[in-house]
Amino acid sequence: MTTQEIIEQIQLKKSFLCIGLDADLTKIPQHLLELEDPIFEFNKAIIDATHDLCVSYKPNTAFYEAYGIKGWQSLQKTINYINEKHPEIFTIADAKRGDIGNTSSMYAKAFFEDLNFDSVTVAPYMGKDSVEPFLAFQNKHTILLALTSNEGAFDFQTLETNGTELYKTVIETSKQWNNSENLMYVVGATKAEYFTEIRKIIPNSFLLVPGVGAQGGSLYDVCKYGMNDTVGLLINSSRAIIYASKGNDFAQKAREEAMKMQNEMETILSTFSS
Repeated sequence: MTTQEIIEQIQLKKSFLCIGLDADLTKIPQHLLELEDPIFEFNKAIIDATHDLCVSYKPNTAFYEAYGIKGWQSLQKTINYINEKHPEIFTIADAKRGDIGNTSSMYAKAFFEDLNFDSVTVAPYMGKDSVEPFLAFQNKHTILLALTSNEGAFDFQTLETNGTELYKTVIETSKQWNNSENLMYVVGATKAEYFTEIRKIIPNSFLLVPGVGAQGGSLYDVCKYGMNDTVGLLINSSRAIIYASKGNDFAQKAREEAMKMQNEMETILSTFSS
């Protein structure tokens, strides 16, 4: 999927919502556990209920890998369902991969060719040769961990090296890599005050933003400091939407929560464009 196609979906739906499909067998409605593949059935119901309100879905692969081969099969069925029914939606494999070049090439093939995701999250710690194999794929996107929303982000990411915070060095350096136009970046909503500085380095890149809602991030503040001329944001919400109810009405309640966010986004788009 091209960046322009993502922009067109944002404009069409008046939404820049990304829904995290982090299915947990201990949290999904009990009646689904009687089915052959409860994880896929849960995801399918969420997708059917919300696809017109979001522009992206983001399965975190840990929630599938935890269940072995059955979990991986659920993931494959989920991505196949999205690609077949809603090919206009941008898909993110939240896998946080990152290894030496030949291993990264295999990871890239797994997510881009076998599973046919549009993008994958990648850790930058091992540098250029661990990321460029992902960037080599045409119309696929690599989403680099830049400034995350967790408390431990301050352990390393904001430390200064030669007078510059490490996360800034990571972002600036990544711009020099081959096919860097295929890069997006993870920036946590709980770090809203950093968006202005980040936009000075990468004014045109898309940012994947976790941490709104449950982790305390403000959607308005993220947009105020992080939005660019094409919006340039994908705001992720997982638990608040997919676990809005544990009853038979879980899909409808998920839709209601997604609609709240979409409505707020539509208002923000109207406000910032006026």
